[in-house]
Amino acid sequence: MSELKRLNKYISETGICSRREADTLIAEGKVTVNGTVAEMGLKVSDADNITVNGKSLKAKPKRVYIAYNKPVGVTCTTEKKIKSNIVSAINYKDRIFPIGRLDRPSEGLIFLTNEGDIVNKILRAGNNHEKEYIVTVDKEIDQRFVEKMASGIPILDTITKPCKVKQLGKKRFNIILTQGLNRQIRRMCEYLGFEVTKLKRVRIMNVSLNDLAVGQWRFLSDSEMAQINASIADSSKTQERSTDHNKKAKKTFKPLSYDGSKASDKHKRQEQSRKPAKRLSGTLSLKRK
Repeated sequence: MSELKRLNKYISETGICSRREADTLIAEGKVTVNGTVAEMGLKVSDADNITVNGKSLKAKPKRVYIAYNKPVGVTCTTEKKIKSNIVSAINYKDRIFPIGRLDRPSEGLIFLTNEGDIVNKILRAGNNHEKEYIVTVDKEIDQRFVEKMASGIPILDTITKPCKVKQLGKKRFNIILTQGLNRQIRRMCEYLGFEVTKLKRVRIMNVSLNDLAVGQWRFLSDSEMAQINASIADSSKTQERSTDHNKKAKKTFKPLSYDGSKASDKHKRQEQSRKPAKRLSGTLSLKRK
């Protein structure tokens, strides 16, 4: 018997739209299953006759996995209204989307795919999949800087997980993370009083940039995908498995600058502005994402 999947997921896997867009089509009554207007949450299989806007759903496309050397200036979004979006930069014939992000001022390796199930398994911090970067900062670093970066830095209301850091030059270092906090490396450096001037991701899990030129992409090889699938076989794609244990206890640390003194008032204000709003008794407040 064919595997049952939620209708929105089934539609998105054919490549015509995202799950969110599929939800909208279903809500507007534009999707039918076996001749009946579909309802939200319905589960379907390959045996069902599904139409969208009166047209039968095409067969699911072959799964695609791409390695791309993202240039500085390309934005990791599928929003076509953003001119620098990564999908337009690659210009692949079918619908694909990035696995994770590299911020616009950064460059280097990023994966793209048309398979949704693999995304969270690779991204969840609790699954401990490595990402390697080469970073240049605005001032000279030393062993103390390396040790502080490696042992954990308090940012975004947590402490970063211990990581591997190696000095490569007066202002350059290599760092291997198993986390993916927002602008993590830049925030870690800022906390210690340094500014990142260049950030390049050179490896994700078992896949390296090697000689892939900036702005170029290639399909992941069968051997690369075999290693990735083996490494994520026991990975969770749920939030529970990927809990950030550093957030379990309330933190009482006070931000310090690189020399051990109190961080600047400006830095503290920046960190405070990133914290969620508190919920007051009897009132409703919104949390910032």
